[in-house]
Amino acid sequence: MRSYKLLDEETVRSIIPPRRKNSRKGENGVVLAVGGSWMYHGAPFLVAMAAYRSGVDLVYLAVPEPLVDSIRAMSPALIVIPLPDYKLTKRSVNKLLKKLPQVHAAAIGPGLAIAREEALHELIKELLSLNVGLVLDASALIPSVLQVIREKRVILTPHAGEFKRLFGQQPSTNLDERVELSAKKAEEYGITILLKGPVDIITDGHESYINTTGNAAMTVGGTGDVLTGITAGLLTRIESPVKCAAASAYINGKCGDVAYQELGLHILPTDIINLIPKVMKPMDKIIEE
Repeated sequence: MRSYKLLDEETVRSIIPPRRKNSRKGENGVVLAVGGSWMYHGAPFLVAMAAYRSGVDLVYLAVPEPLVDSIRAMSPALIVIPLPDYKLTKRSVNKLLKKLPQVHAAAIGPGLAIAREEALHELIKELLSLNVGLVLDASALIPSVLQVIREKRVILTPHAGEFKRLFGQQPSTNLDERVELSAKKAEEYGITILLKGPVDIITDGHESYINTTGNAAMTVGGTGDVLTGITAGLLTRIESPVKCAAASAYINGKCGDVAYQELGLHILPTDIINLIPKVMKPMDKIIEE
């Protein structure tokens, strides 16, 4: 069986990079989030706000045009890019790519409805060609993307059901077996996998971590979207995808633990977002240059 390391605050603190004292807007991370559909408007909003709270400078949020006004009203911090169709189409992808500014990482999938898989493939390929690190979640976790992302700077964040949809194998409830299967698939495709669960598995096939932060209150919808946003935010500043995913899993779960201490089994995903600064502030570092 493969070896793995249990995440703790000291390890995660060592992963979070410092910020330059004289840095300027944009140097601390720019994120693109792509998601949303006629039924799911909240998911991409949660991704974007979690990315902001992780410490990035700018977040661009691409959603179907009918959602734009309502999402803009939810926070003045967001820069919203309208997509012409409710589902992800080639037309939507082409319009997005024409308007897209320079970004460092992108989160694709939460709340997203996909008209044609080829549109998703095109978006992924173009972003990767621009050296954008990717976090794929939810609707973007389909088997056909595996060949597109092979050996790329990509993090997948499936739960057990999405893992089975992707790879055709159901993760075991046995921890060692879950680590082994996740590491095998990560190594096979040259990617990083963050398998969500009561114990998170984070692996790139060569380096593996487990995360035990988090609790039963986090079954509330949207906590996975928050994790995706934190991961995309940290991917703008952490070069190693597996270390980025490990730190993100720990931080997301720790925020959930603090929320549980305050609110019990009555939390919302926005409660977790609001606690990201409290959890991450002790990890903040500023250097002269």
